[in-house]
Order: sequence, then structure tokens, then C-alpha cells
Amino acid sequence: IPADGGPNATPHEIKLTRDKVKLEEQAAKDSVLNIDEQKKEFKIGIINVPAFYSDYEAQQRGDQDYKSTTRDVKKLLEQLKKEKVDGVIVDLRNNGGGSLQEAVQMVGLFIKSGPVVQVKDADGSIDVDRDRDPSIEYDGPLAVLVNRFSASASEIFSAAIQDYGRGLIIGEQTYGKGTVQNLIDLNRLMAGSDNKFGQVKLTIAKYYRIDGGSTQHKGVVPDIKYPTPFGNSKEYGESSEPSALPWDQIAPTDYEKYGDLSNFIPKLISMHKERIKNDPEFQNYVASVHDAEESHDKKYVSLNYDQREREKEAEEERKFEEENRIRKEQGLKLIQKGETPAVKTKNYDALLDETGHILADYILLSIG
Repeated sequence: IPADGGPNATPHEIKLTRDKVKLEEQAAKDSVLNIDEQKKEFKIGIINVPAFYSDYEAQQRGDQDYKSTTRDVKKLLEQLKKEKVDGVIVDLRNNGGGSLQEAVQMVGLFIKSGPVVQVKDADGSIDVDRDRDPSIEYDGPLAVLVNRFSASASEIFSAAIQDYGRGLIIGEQTYGKGTVQNLIDLNRLMAGSDNKFGQVKLTIAKYYRIDGGSTQHKGVVPDIKYPTPFGNSKEYGESSEPSALPWDQIAPTDYEKYGDLSNFIPKLISMHKERIKNDPEFQNYVASVHDAEESHDKKYVSLNYDQREREKEAEEERKFEEENRIRKEQGLKLIQKGETPAVKTKNYDALLDETGHILADYILLSIG
């Protein structure tokens, strides 16, 4: 409806054709992180999962090599085992979810058969989605890295791994998306009408962990927490939505724990805190979180030109010094103020690196 058309304007229909979604862009990828911890070398396999996907059309066509998260992750695990990794990190940061079935099946790569998630419908009936494959693709040391924007299917995977005691959950408290929505076609309810009423999205069910707790609002609380610039649940996460359903719980389902990591976690937290005191990259991350909090809490800016100039210069000086600090550590030529470097610094993921160290700590502790 044109903005200047008035209340009686005639709507113009505009058709948008969605482009083909390329699964390769969101496909799981692997890498290896070399960790030196307590004078021992560790090879840690990394599997980055940006989304839980499945090529339904290819599957329905009978394509034997259709892409899906579980199939791709299984192949990556097979490759990492050939490389004789000491442990595996599943990186679910910023993974907003996707296929529930893929999340359930991917849990099955790390556990024997058993329940993964409970789904409670609006009428109160409860279904349990299970992994029915008794085989385990990878049974070694495992960590799952999450952040505030790991949501929905990511939370189902993380919660199941945590409830089974199968691996360490590390990072930030997750988004808290524990509800199921469905689109209702209103045109079906208005048979015989020439009008087009569109669709309405309704919440029809809720997800619950196998221990009975909902992932709604609370999300998944990591065993080992990292500082987060998104700690205010009133502004970030499902709980920030005004009509979000509350957290609740139902009876747990029957499941057999894979292990009990609770005895290791206090020691791992202590070792983590001691190590990051002398880790400049992690401390730089902590400083960036602090800066983000200060910026968020700042409710005013000066209208004085000279004051704003001083603030700008101070920020530019901080960035310049930080750039040269990183360049020095990476063996690159230092730059002068205003100079555009010919060779850029390499990206460094302090959180992933520290997760590798925590997993190495766990491996050392678990073998006595």
C-alpha cells in the first residue's frame, strides 16, 4: 500500500522470489588447534557448526549423498580421528538453530541411543525425541562452545550433552529459545471469501531438557562461563521479548548418564582463571567486554567540541597501541600513526584458544 495512498488505497501485489539457499555457506567445517598445556602438546579438533541444516529436497529425491549437519559432522569426526586428535570442540557460537531432527541426530554421534529432548504440546501431551542409533561416532574428550546467540536447536544439543555428562559446556549463557512456532493459513478459515488474510504465527509447543527443565528464558548455563557483553537478559535473548513464555519444568525422562563431570569443574574453573591472568589476548577480550559495558551504560555524550576531540584522540591512540602490540606478538613490522599496513594481522580467537586449554586440562585431570 503506497504511503501516500490514504486509508482507501488499492494494494499493489509485489512478488519476491527467494534465491536458492546454498548449504555450502553454512556447512560444518573442521580445523585443528595445537595446544601447549603443562609442557605437553595436544591436538584439539574443532568442528564449527553455523546452523543445523538438511537438504530436504535432495533427500526426497533419493539422493544418497544429500547434505545435512549430522552427515557432514560425522565425516569431519572420521577425519579428525584419522589425525589422532586428543579432544574435540563443537563450536556453536552464533548458531541460531534450524532443524530439530538434525540436532537430535547430531547428539547421537556422541552418545549411545537415548532421549535427547522432550516436546510438550499445547494440550499437555509430551513427546520424546530420541537418538535410536546405538553406535557412537566419537567417544573422546568433548567440549561445546556457546554464546548468547546460540539458540533453539543449538540449545537442545548443548543441553543434552550437559545432561548426559558427555562433555563440557563453555562460554556464555545461551539465548533461551525454548518454544515451537507454526504458521496458520487464515485463508483456510475464510472459505469463499475473495480477500487474502495471510498467515498468523502461533506458539504450539515448548522444548524441555531430558532432566525436565525448559530451555525457555534460561537457555543453557555453561559449566565454565566467559565474560559476555550481552549479560543483560532484559535486552538480549528470548527473555527480552515482552510476550515470551516463562520458564517451567516437567518430569525428567528416563536416561542413563554418560559420565559425571561435576568433580572436575571446580578445578577446571580455578585453572582457567589462573591461566587467563597472564594471557594478553584473553585480557584484551575482557577489556573489550568492559568497554562495551561502559559504552552501554553511558547515557550521555558531551556537546563540547574540544571534549569530543579529546575522547576521539584517546580512542584512536588506544587502537593504535593495540594494533602494534598484536603486530609485535605476530612478528610483523610496527606501523606509524596514520599508516595503512601492507600486511594485516592474523585473526586470533582468544575464546576458542582458551577452550582448547580447558579441554587439555580436563584430559590431564581425567587420566590422573
